[in-house]
Order: sequence, then C-alpha cells, then structure tokens
Amino acid sequence: MQRFRRASAAVTIAMVLGLASGCGQSQADVQGGDTLRVAGPFEVHSLEPTASSGFFTRLEVAETLVTADLEGELAPGLAEVWTSSRDGRTWDFDLVDDATFHDGTPLTPEAVVNALDIVRKDAASPLAEAPIDQITATTSGVRFELSARHLTLPAVLTHYSTMILAPASYDEDDRVAEMIGSGPYRVDRVELPGTIEVTRFDDWRGTPPEIEHISYQTVGRAESRALMATGGEADIVWHLEPAGRQQVEATDDTELVSTLQPRTIMLKVNNEHPILGDVDVRRALSLALDREAMAEAVLRESDLAATQLLPPSLTAWNQPDLAPLEHDVDAARELLEDAGWTAGSDGILTRDGTPLRLTLLTYPDRPELPALATAIQASAREAGIDIEVEVTNSSEIPAQHADDTLELALIARHFALVSDPLVTVADTFAPEGSDWGVHNWSDPEMTAAVDALLAGPSEDRAAALRRTVATIAQEQLPLLPVAWYRMNAAVSDRVEGFVMDPLETSWHFSRVRWAS
Repeated sequence: MQRFRRASAAVTIAMVLGLASGCGQSQADVQGGDTLRVAGPFEVHSLEPTASSGFFTRLEVAETLVTADLEGELAPGLAEVWTSSRDGRTWDFDLVDDATFHDGTPLTPEAVVNALDIVRKDAASPLAEAPIDQITATTSGVRFELSARHLTLPAVLTHYSTMILAPASYDEDDRVAEMIGSGPYRVDRVELPGTIEVTRFDDWRGTPPEIEHISYQTVGRAESRALMATGGEADIVWHLEPAGRQQVEATDDTELVSTLQPRTIMLKVNNEHPILGDVDVRRALSLALDREAMAEAVLRESDLAATQLLPPSLTAWNQPDLAPLEHDVDAARELLEDAGWTAGSDGILTRDGTPLRLTLLTYPDRPELPALATAIQASAREAGIDIEVEVTNSSEIPAQHADDTLELALIARHFALVSDPLVTVADTFAPEGSDWGVHNWSDPEMTAAVDALLAGPSEDRAAALRRTVATIAQEQLPLLPVAWYRMNAAVSDRVEGFVMDPLETSWHFSRVRWAS
C-alpha cells in the first residue's frame, strides 16, 4: 500500500545523515541489492502536479498524454496519436489501449478529462494559459475545444503538471491525496521532503523494467552526495560540485555522465526598483560580471559563461552572431557615473546620499548557485556595487516577486520542460511578469514577437522573430544571463543502460538494468 507522510525536519536530517554514513534504513536496506539507490539535492515539496517538480513523471510513476524523446521531439505518451482541425481550434488525442492505473482501474477518457480539468485551473501549470473552452471525452480519447488557435498544445501536454492521475488520487477538494499513476513504477512511500520509494508495476502495458525497486533520497550537502557516489552507497547521484566530479572521475567503479541542458543561470531583476529600473544600471551590472572567470572557478568550464540568455543547446533560439555580453569594469563604472553615481569613501557608489546596495536571493537546491552568487558579489564590488547575498528556500523568490520586495535573484531556468521552448520563452517574457521570468518589465516589440511566434508563422518568419526576442533581451537586460548549465550524474558500475535526458522529461530508469 502507498504510504505518505511529511517528515519533521529532525527526522529528515537524521535520515539524510544516516544514508550518507551508510546507516540509514531505506528501501535499499529492506530490499537489499534489488533496489536502485538514487540521491539528489532536490526536495519533494508536494504531491500536487504543479508543485511536484516533475519527480513523479521522471520516476515514471505518472504519464502525460504526450512526451518527448531524447532529441526533444514529441512522442506518444498516453495518447498514441493526435490531430487538429484546420483552424487549429479543435484537437483530438486518441488514447493507448489497455492502460491501467496502479489501483487497478482502467484509464478512461473520463479519467483523463477529470485530471486535466483539475490541473488547468492551477495558474502554475502552462495548461492554464491555453485558450481551452472545454475538454470532453470521445469514444477513442479526449477532445480539446479552444477559443483560439494554439499550435503548441501538444508540447504543453508534455509538461509534468499535465500528468494523468486516477480519480481516486484526489480528495473532495480536488487536491492530490495519493499518487496513483499509470506508469511502469508505482509509489510505495513518499515522505516529504526527502524520500520517494517506488516498485515496478507488473500490470504496466509496456516492456517490464528490469529494476524492481527504486529509492530516491534528498541529500542537500554536495560533499555527502559525492561520498555516496564514490563510497558505493548510491547507484545514481545527481548534481555534483566540481570537487565531487573530480572524486568520481578518480574512482574506477563510478562513471560521470553529463549533458549540456537548455537551462540558463541568470539574475532575475526587479525592473521597477529605484536602482535597477535604470537600464544603464542593469548594463553596468552585466559589464561588471566576469562570467568566464566565474564559470571556470565555480563550474570548472569557462565555455559555460553565458554570452546571451538562450543557450547553444537551443539551436533555433541561440544567435551565434549576436554581440556577446562582455566583462568591462571600466565601462561599467563609466555607465554608472553617467547615471549620477559617484564613489564613496568605502568604494561603494552613491547617488543623492543613497548607496548602490542591493540584496540578491538564491537557493541551495542547485549547489553551484550560492558559489556563483558569492562570485557575483565580488565582481560587482569591483564596479562599486554592494550586493548582499541571502541563501534561502527557492519558494522565497516567487513570494518576493508577488509582493514586489524582490531586488535580485540568482535562478536557474530550464527553457524546455515543455518540449517546445516557445512555451517557456512566452512565460519568461509575459508582460504581466513571471515567477521565474521577468519582473516589472514588458516591451511592446517583445510581446508582438512572441505573439506572432505563437500564431505559427512560416519558418523564415519564425527565425526572424526568434532573433528579435534574443536581441531585445540582450539590449534591455530584463534578465541578466550568467552561465549556461551542464547536468551531471555519477553512475555506479552496478548498472547498465543509463541515459541522460537533457530535457529532464524522464530519468528513464525503466531502461536501466543490473550489470551482468
């Protein structure tokens, strides 16, 4: 039976320390060598699809109507085929045959409609932005009737928030009380925020996975994750710091696997802040950043220095001939002086008696962010900008966005959690703002370009519009790119068949097998 509870902070800490030292009581201990032991820095905050951070689709517990392959191309999920009307306002998705939820109930069109109707009411899901009039059951699947053409709908349905759960998953308030999916693994135990344990679902319609049990454990300290990887206490360990990567590379029985992601580490800026509302101040802060040195020192890869917002892994969006963002402290100081800032006795610039002092929020879930924040602080200081770094929970960033107290935040944004990056780009530059995108910034030309892309122009026109988006972002800097992102994992030689998905649609553990 599925078990779920929220652990106290003390229990969670004890569990993490126990696992890191080899003394924890987990599924790996109970089931012995049959369990794939996985560790990573991310916490499990909720069972709600929009707040689950994709854990349950990545662990292949829940499925979406449409998914994406390793190249980012759309692929069948619970829908084996989909078609649209000529005007793009009606979409039909035909369901696969004989799909069954983990509670033994059949996956029906009515169950799919129920799950999607619930999630599209949640503003945190990209499905909430789709112009849906209604979703109805058909004899072979489900039909979306739209109030306007929406060509990216199949891509939106790859997002983890659109996972299809059994009707019994929800309580009377349509909150998820139990995670009942239809994938090759079913949930045994969830203990927020630190543990998920799953077991192979023997009635899954596809090829049965070889791995029977999987245990995921949140381990916040990068040093502990590295020790688990090199000490044989975990089979797959996500997100190692440079020192941990070096430890793994020096170990014979563990392999380091990595891939460049469509993710950018950037500074989220309050563009109506008394200081940061001046584009020259934003440009000066950008010029103050020694991105190459920071990427080399923190990420150990200078080529990850972000010269524009959209990374090279997004080949249709990245603009190789766009004038790159540069490091020039003298030019930064000159811009600030032209804007009326003068050096104080302590080297910090002031204007009208107000120091150029800012607070930068970041979070430890991605271990490189606090280190990069400290490097940004040092770079900015050279230009006379005083930045105070505050490492906090990631939820504090959207909270301060909402109450308009945010000044700066160092965040990492994945541009392809929906397989078509346009969906995330549109959210990033939404005129009304976005929790993980712009704050108090809009531009009519940017809005027009994004709207034109959403309308489905010819490829030549789309290429020109994507260039417009990249150029405006580069010139106005409503978000300041810092670094691109390489995801890594340490993989034990106990297992074979591990593949890394740069889109993080799935961890593909159903493909993993025990080494012979």
